[in-house]
Amino acid sequence: MILQTVASPHARAGESVSVVMLKVVATLVPATVYGFWLFGSPAFWLWLITIASALAGEAVCLRWAGRDPVPLLKDGSALLTGWLLALSLPPWAPWWIGVVGGLFATTLGKQVFGGLGNNLFNPAMIARIALLVSFPVQMTYWVVPAGAPGLLDGLLITLGHIPVPDAMSSATLLGHAKTDLARGVDLLHTELPGYAFNWVGARVGSLGETSTWLIAAGGVALLTMRIITWHVPVAMLAAIAVPAAIGHAVDPARYIDWTTHLMSGGAMLGAFFIATDYVTSPSTRAGQVVFGLGCGLLTWVIRTYGGYPEGVAFAVLLMNALTPAIDRLIKPRVYGRTFGGKPAPLKKGKSK
Repeated sequence: MILQTVASPHARAGESVSVVMLKVVATLVPATVYGFWLFGSPAFWLWLITIASALAGEAVCLRWAGRDPVPLLKDGSALLTGWLLALSLPPWAPWWIGVVGGLFATTLGKQVFGGLGNNLFNPAMIARIALLVSFPVQMTYWVVPAGAPGLLDGLLITLGHIPVPDAMSSATLLGHAKTDLARGVDLLHTELPGYAFNWVGARVGSLGETSTWLIAAGGVALLTMRIITWHVPVAMLAAIAVPAAIGHAVDPARYIDWTTHLMSGGAMLGAFFIATDYVTSPSTRAGQVVFGLGCGLLTWVIRTYGGYPEGVAFAVLLMNALTPAIDRLIKPRVYGRTFGGKPAPLKKGKSK
C-alpha cells in the first residue's frame, strides 16, 4: 500500500537558544566598543572580568550538578548575562566588583533556580542590585570620559594599583538632579557640568548609559530580526515618558523632562535588552504590555521619589516577581471558548 502525503507533516522549529543569544550579543557590540573608546581600557578589563566570572560561575554550578558544562555554556546565556551586567557597572569599578557580580548573576541569580528557563528574576539585574546595596560607594563612583589610558595602565587601575584621580570622578545627570533636589535646589537653578549630558554619549555613566543611541539602534535591530516584539519596549518607554512629560509640564523645577529620562540611566538598555528577557517576562502580548507599563512607571516613580537616582533594575525585578500573576490573569482565548473559558455561542447561519 502506498501512502500519499496530502498535507505537510513537518513543523519548522524556531532558532536555537545559542543563535538568539549571539544575535543579541551582536547588537550590543557597537555600544560596547563605543564605551571602550570613551572610557579606555579599564572599562574593557572590567567587561572581560565580569563575563569571565559569569561563565566560571555557570561552569562550576553545572559541574556540581554532574552535567558537562561545555555544551551548555555554548548556548550563550551566561555570556549575555555577564555582558549585560558589565554594561550596567561603572566603567572604572575595581576588578572584584566584576568578579562578585558575575558569580552572583549565574550562580544565585540563575543556577540556584535550576538553570536557563527556570529563573524568576533577571540574573544581570539581580546581581546589579546586590552589588549596589552591598557596595554603594564603588557602584556609584563614575568617571568623566576624558582621556583613555593604555591597556597596561588600564589593567593597573582596574586591579587597584593605580588610584583614580578625584578630578575625574563625578555624578551622573540623574544623580546630580537627585542631590540638588535633596539640598533644596530646584532643577531650574541646578548648574550641571557640560559632561553631565551629551547627545553623542560623551558623558558620565555606565557603558549602557552613555551609548544610548547605539543601544536603541541595537534594540531596533532586535525588532527587525524578530528576536523581540514591540510590546515591552514601547510600553516601558511610554510609561516613563508620559508621567515625566506631565510632571515637567506641571512643575519643571521639580520634575525632569521626558527626553532626559529616556536618554539617561538604563532606560534604553532596560527596555530593549533587560525587560524583554524571554524567561522573566510574560508570555502573552497583552501581558507584555502590562509588564512594560509596570516597568516604566516604577522606573519613573523610583527616580522621582525614591532614594536612588536610577530605578530600572529595581523596577524590572519587581515586575519579574509579578510575571507569574500576569500570566495567570491574562490568558489568550482558547479557540471555541470565551475569555472566561465557557463554550462560545454558535452563530446562526443566514437563512437563504
